[in-house]
Amino acid sequence: MRHYPEILAPAGSMEALTAAVHCGADAVYLGATLFSARQNAHNFDASALQEATAFCHTNGVKVYLTVNTLIFDTEWKALDQLLQIAAACAIDACIVQDLGVADYIRHRIPDMPLHASTQMTIYSPAGAIWAKEHGFSRVVVAREMTRTEIQKVCKIGLEVEQFVHGALCMCISGQCYLSAMIGSRSANRGCCAQACRLPFTAKGNRQAAALSLKDVCLLPHYQKLCEDGIASLKIEGRMKRPEYVAAAVTALRQLREGQQPDLQMLRAVFSRSGFTDGYYTGKRTQMFGTRQKEDVKAAETVLPKLAELAKKPAVRVPIAMTATVRLGQPITLTASLPDGTSVTVRDVPAEPAKNKPCDAALLERQLSKLGNTAYELDSLTTNCDGCSAISAAALNALRRTATDELDALRRKNHTPIYSLKEVPPLPKERHHQSASLPAYWIQVRTKEQLQAVQNIHFPVKRMLLPLALAEQLKEPIPTAILTLPTFAPDDNPLQQRLAVCRKNGWKDVLCDTTAHLILGKQAGFTLHGGTGLNIANRHSIAVLQQFGVQDTLLSVELTARQGLSCNGILPIGVFAYGHFPVMKTRLCPIREEVGCRACSHALTDRTGRQFPVFCMESYAVLYNAVPVWMADKLEMLQGFSTLLLSFSVESEKQVYQVLRAYQHPGSSIPSDYTRGLLLRGLPSAVQK
Repeated sequence: MRHYPEILAPAGSMEALTAAVHCGADAVYLGATLFSARQNAHNFDASALQEATAFCHTNGVKVYLTVNTLIFDTEWKALDQLLQIAAACAIDACIVQDLGVADYIRHRIPDMPLHASTQMTIYSPAGAIWAKEHGFSRVVVAREMTRTEIQKVCKIGLEVEQFVHGALCMCISGQCYLSAMIGSRSANRGCCAQACRLPFTAKGNRQAAALSLKDVCLLPHYQKLCEDGIASLKIEGRMKRPEYVAAAVTALRQLREGQQPDLQMLRAVFSRSGFTDGYYTGKRTQMFGTRQKEDVKAAETVLPKLAELAKKPAVRVPIAMTATVRLGQPITLTASLPDGTSVTVRDVPAEPAKNKPCDAALLERQLSKLGNTAYELDSLTTNCDGCSAISAAALNALRRTATDELDALRRKNHTPIYSLKEVPPLPKERHHQSASLPAYWIQVRTKEQLQAVQNIHFPVKRMLLPLALAEQLKEPIPTAILTLPTFAPDDNPLQQRLAVCRKNGWKDVLCDTTAHLILGKQAGFTLHGGTGLNIANRHSIAVLQQFGVQDTLLSVELTARQGLSCNGILPIGVFAYGHFPVMKTRLCPIREEVGCRACSHALTDRTGRQFPVFCMESYAVLYNAVPVWMADKLEMLQGFSTLLLSFSVESEKQVYQVLRAYQHPGSSIPSDYTRGLLLRGLPSAVQK
């Protein structure tokens, strides 16, 4: 029997969930009121989650709970309460981003399947290997990958889930801090303000949206997805209306059934100037688009039809019935499903017919009235003696009882049972902090910046420099830590380069993704955690410690106080100066708008702020318009082991000026700067 990939639908509300189930989804993913990457969706409280899972399991549909945000250390109690509810409701899997949360669930509910969220930035086999080694059964691959790149991940032995329809983020999954930095609304905390959809331009065009991509649509590639062994075809859209869900699920179901879906209707219900498959095919042209008036008007014409489509099941389970109506015997109805599930219900003994006796026509007429149930009558075997009677009302009651019992059996058969376990305590605290100021790590992007740092008397403990820059140097720098490309979907070249560097005497690497952890360890490097790992709590730090990481930089989405509360397991550091990389993207927005020759290395937003842009090895980096500045607030950072000063866009002269300011706190303050999130922070997910 041919295997077809699972159709996985978004459910931002009960209405959207019902539409997904009625239209033929095999699974839905939804969020609770806390810790969901779409906090602005309607989402599900405890009672709604119970109702949703019962409805889905009755219909043979799986439910995946998104617990895919970063967790702060003050939120573990609330998370644990959510997990207890999830176990009681018998959800089928948790989708997780935070390394510590994954480890916590693995110990708390050992039998709960874990799916690695696309926010985990898994884009290569090495990242999938990390997920497999840490208890994940499925990985949601990054949306920026090509078919060839995804095929390699499919060989690791995990289920692979792939986005096939819906919105595309401009940034590499899990590495976007634009909304958090400029508006305290974090994508990693489920509150993205979609700043990328606003005007950005490289040439002064106020209407340009240089960071806004069209929606992806891979439905024309359905057969390829099946051939490659993709386990689950994911539809984006927990913020979308039920009609959108109905349209996308119906289109995928039609493809499974060998029909051609109406892609024009799919485009009409929602698109941004049409669709793209550029990442999947590797033909990354004409991928940018915004929501236009024509798109909105097109939706108005198809919504009524789609609303009707979502109201009743489009796919029903065939049911075989056997009815016995014989004088003096209990009236009996047996209902059986193709998978062997069967129920038998009985009524009082049949009585002699006063007028017309019961016959096959009456039985078929009443028993086929399956209405809005999940079933349709496939076959009916009747056993009538020709002289007994039964009312239509009695037959209707028998039919309803039979379908209710089938529902209960199906719900039971599709409902997993979990047991809760105690989570092992965190490692005992080690006192890494000291009363003195932290040590400085200095990160550079260019050889000129490196020379500037080397030419000034400054207490540098560690130098962070790109792998490509290190390869240009004749001798390794003893204090150096190599920084690796954040997006490198082909592991082999990176493995080879790391092997050469290790042989040449380089010893340390900074790990911004789980792939870096695997590749760095395999090559024999000492591992250091980077900000790209989004470490926001002590449980995540413990995971790194167990893997052999020596120290780590914390997420830039923590306040200084929150960061200091993470102390005690590994030495921890904080981003204390620099234009932070708020977005890393496989597409260069400047090249699309003006071309590489006219590159000014900056995008301008609607307020006139300029965001520096520089290309790395296989992606472009958009830096924040203003630098993080903490030279006059260093007393607030006492207790951290490391302060990272990062130079990305600075000239040699600016490098000197910054280092002097951090040597002599309070001596100067730039005219335009930010404290990042070190002081203002992000809203808590838990109400105090």
